[in-house]
Amino acid sequence: MLVTHGHPDHCADLNPLLRARVLGDSAVAPLPVHAPPGALDAVLALDGPRMLAGGLVAHDLAPGAPREIGPFRLDVFDLPHHVPNAGLRLTGASGRVLAYTGDTGPSPDLLALARDADLFLAEATYPERVPEEDAPYLSTAREAGRTAASAAAARLLLTHLWPDTPAEPALAAAAASYEGELSVAAPGVTVDLG
Repeated sequence: MLVTHGHPDHCADLNPLLRARVLGDSAVAPLPVHAPPGALDAVLALDGPRMLAGGLVAHDLAPGAPREIGPFRLDVFDLPHHVPNAGLRLTGASGRVLAYTGDTGPSPDLLALARDADLFLAEATYPERVPEEDAPYLSTAREAGRTAASAAAARLLLTHLWPDTPAEPALAAAAASYEGELSVAAPGVTVDLG
């Protein structure tokens, strides 16, 4: 499991998943979980230390040399957010690339993260403009579109829109600069990277 940062919308489901794994009738191997240092502290503290013991093997995600995780090469980018956030670039054995921003503000590293990605999964909390107090920590659909176009990403999937936000304004903002395949993450959406 890869966790970009410690905000609940990115890791809270880990607690019930681990509970089901350690309390179930079948013995299962500990789940490898990769996250920035400290990102899992709050979700793991929901239970006593013994409750989830043996349920996971935690690995710190930090920028630096690429690492191999199963059949994937993982490159990690330190991206700005309210808490430490890891941008993730997964390259499969076939050479297909998934690049994911987590939640992030503007950063020159976004271009390297998204370069030639088959799928660029990009945070787009706001369609056009981030309020000033959050501008260093969150992004817009317009910025995601510009990054995807500059990086020559094959597909752009916008995510992290506020709940009940219509997709159309975000899609229009991203399409102002990005001409590739474009959609918004939603329940049931799957993407085949071929």
